[in-house]
Amino acid sequence: MMTYFRKMKGTTKSPPSVNFSEILWSWIGAFFGIIPVAYLNYNLFEESDLVFIIGSFGASAVLIYGAIRSPLAQPRNLIGGHIISAIIGVAAYKLFIDQLWLAAALAVATAIAAMHATKTLHPPGGATALIAVIGSNKIHALGYLYAIIPVGTGVVIMLIVALLVNNIPKKRRYPEFWF
Repeated sequence: MMTYFRKMKGTTKSPPSVNFSEILWSWIGAFFGIIPVAYLNYNLFEESDLVFIIGSFGASAVLIYGAIRSPLAQPRNLIGGHIISAIIGVAAYKLFIDQLWLAAALAVATAIAAMHATKTLHPPGGATALIAVIGSNKIHALGYLYAIIPVGTGVVIMLIVALLVNNIPKKRRYPEFWF
């Protein structure tokens, strides 16, 4: 039993500090990555039944602008992880609409399994699946369109910004791989 609890101590030291340049470029990327999606949501789609921004985009911004070398931040993972998770989340909601507690758990767990199986693991995808279940009436009204707008379109916009901004500084390079 003690061996089990000893594993919780960790095995390495905290990572080193990040230099100011890296912090600044992460901020610039996140700002310019979220702003077009938020602008579309609040200025073009606010009066419609469409939604253009979801909370999991904030977590994706951390990865694709702040942890650009992580395998979880690469384009395949960003796009595939979100879209697969969105479809699974909508399906879970539709199948278990009267038992949202079950739909929520199934959406997240199944999204993780599907992302693993397709080599598209992207942690914000779990939130994308969950949002499909616990989201607003606007989200639920979208049905499977949720996987295209806001999810697919939003992550493509954020990816384009990541490609442009992350490659400006000489010491940054994105992506590490596409497929």
